[in-house]
Amino acid sequence: MDYKSSGVDVQAGREFIERIRSCVEGTHRPEVLGGLGGFGGFMRLPEGLQKPVLVAGADGVGTKLELAQAYNLHASVGIDLVAMCVNDVITSGAKPLFFLDYIATGLLSPESMTQVIEGIAAGCNECGCSLLGGETAEMPGFYEKGRYDLAGFCVAVVEEELLITGKNVVANDRIIGIASSGVHSNGFSLVRKVLGMANADINTCFGTSNSPLISSLMKPTNIYAQAVESLLKANISIHGMAHITGGGLPENLPRCLPSGLTALIDPASWTRPELFQWLKDIGQIPENDLWNTFNLGIGFCLVVNEESVNQTIAVCGEAGFKAWQIGQVIEASNDSQEALQGIPS
Repeated sequence: MDYKSSGVDVQAGREFIERIRSCVEGTHRPEVLGGLGGFGGFMRLPEGLQKPVLVAGADGVGTKLELAQAYNLHASVGIDLVAMCVNDVITSGAKPLFFLDYIATGLLSPESMTQVIEGIAAGCNECGCSLLGGETAEMPGFYEKGRYDLAGFCVAVVEEELLITGKNVVANDRIIGIASSGVHSNGFSLVRKVLGMANADINTCFGTSNSPLISSLMKPTNIYAQAVESLLKANISIHGMAHITGGGLPENLPRCLPSGLTALIDPASWTRPELFQWLKDIGQIPENDLWNTFNLGIGFCLVVNEESVNQTIAVCGEAGFKAWQIGQVIEASNDSQEALQGIPS
């Protein structure tokens, strides 16, 4: 008996590393030292920083991976993995520096794993982040053959005096919502249950435009780093930011609001994508569950003063993102945070 007969092909792993080398090294910023293959990745901090603060985040893709593996759509979840981590760390005003991935699989499939890494590299290139390294673990007997799971880790940097924490948010500030690309990477346990109820497959379409359902669900999560960077370069004073992930607006927007403040949201200020209406109708999902599970078309939020609203929306548009004023900050009825106003609780 040898290692290969027990389910781990060391040579295939070495060949996989060579296969992905060019796309990984293609993400490297000038500060990266060395190449792929060491025990650790090395990177200098960018020059010119006086009091740099490192901001770190980790996340996964969740059960969206079930659809990726069922329909052989692996590159999109690679982008998702980067987006879920990067969109978290940029809420502080930080610029992404490097990304690490962890892939666990029952049996290494060079084709599908290469697609995943190519997606991760594409996501890193989109936000100027170096794919500094990672780990691919073959775990036969723990994961079924052909199955894999993903985790990602991102480190960003920001000047301490430029940190955005939400402490500057005040009543009457305005909330700008930036469009999502769809469901992103949250709520897929519920999505998959609805798909089962509808007996949906690769040929199922929905909505007035008769859009293909599976490809719409598998659209990668928007990465908002370029929009945030453009806003900061335009000297727009951003008081707070929120990445709208699991829990939707009700759970995530309050995370950037100080105690004693809440938000009044106008659900009619943007058009809810038809995909969410299809999920609601087919799954008979109550409206409050819909708000507390999905982003409903808003993937990222900015809190700015009233005078900056038009410029903020314009800069987002120039960066390729639709944006709307979706509400405003109001005083809470007590000193603690309370539920958002204007939407089902």
